[in-house]
Amino acid sequence: MNRYEAYGPTVLRIALGIIFIAHSAYLKVFVFTLPGTVGFFESLGLSAPIAYAVLAAEAIGGALLVLGIRVRETALVLAVVAFGATWVHLGAGWVFSNEGGGWEYPLFLAIACIAQALLGPGAMAPTTIARRETAA
Repeated sequence: MNRYEAYGPTVLRIALGIIFIAHSAYLKVFVFTLPGTVGFFESLGLSAPIAYAVLAAEAIGGALLVLGIRVRETALVLAVVAFGATWVHLGAGWVFSNEGGGWEYPLFLAIACIAQALLGPGAMAPTTIARRETAA
């Protein structure tokens, strides 16, 4: 194995984590505000508890990815969230810069999350470090 190969999943994991944290904490809380986010979910026919669940999944899931904890499971949960966002943006067309945001970006996030689940945590995750230490 190439000595840098394990760092690819690590870079993906940390980048995905930061994106999901920013998307939940910054965009949904500070830009749209919590009541605005809940209102948007309700306008889609989804309940307020689903809005809070998505916000929590993105924030907690993003943090778990950055920290390298339960990466495969977390990535799969976030893939479901991203596929949900893809569904929400279907009517806005392909390009995410369209009014209402297109579906290209959330679809990419969903696929990247599936790739992360398949690849695992990569280097510098607690489980990877523990495995390396017990093998030594």
